[in-house]
Amino acid sequence: MRNDLHVLFKVADAEYAVAAADVLHMESFTGATKVPGTRRHVVGLMQIRNRVVPIVDLRARFGLPEAAVTIDSRVIVVQSDDRAVGLLVDSAREVIGIPPDAFSAPPEAISEQAQGFVTSLAQAGKRLVMLIDLTRVIGEEVRSGDQQRA
Repeated sequence: MRNDLHVLFKVADAEYAVAAADVLHMESFTGATKVPGTRRHVVGLMQIRNRVVPIVDLRARFGLPEAAVTIDSRVIVVQSDDRAVGLLVDSAREVIGIPPDAFSAPPEAISEQAQGFVTSLAQAGKRLVMLIDLTRVIGEEVRSGDQQRA
């Protein structure tokens, strides 16, 4: 797989990217089984392709207002280390090549307010795309949830 391929997705009015190499597959969101005691941004668990996967709502994770799930809502199943986690996004339909040198660090004010979720920015045609840090977005909460269930 080419290392410049990225899956683009939307959350609210912004476009984000994740390396295609980290994406296992994309699914329609059909609902999740809520797990008591999880944080607000952990929607619950879904069985996807014979695997139980925790689902992280990126709207909630990014501190954005809730929105109704639509026909465009997607779960992007990503692999981080040995874990598969689903990212609930407003829409995801595109895989594009973005050369590594197209990415640059976000302005300091943005990186401080983005809580480390956004690692870099790139111009993709006329669109500004933000590359997310998967470890930061899904790392700590899912691990602590896994330990609680163990």
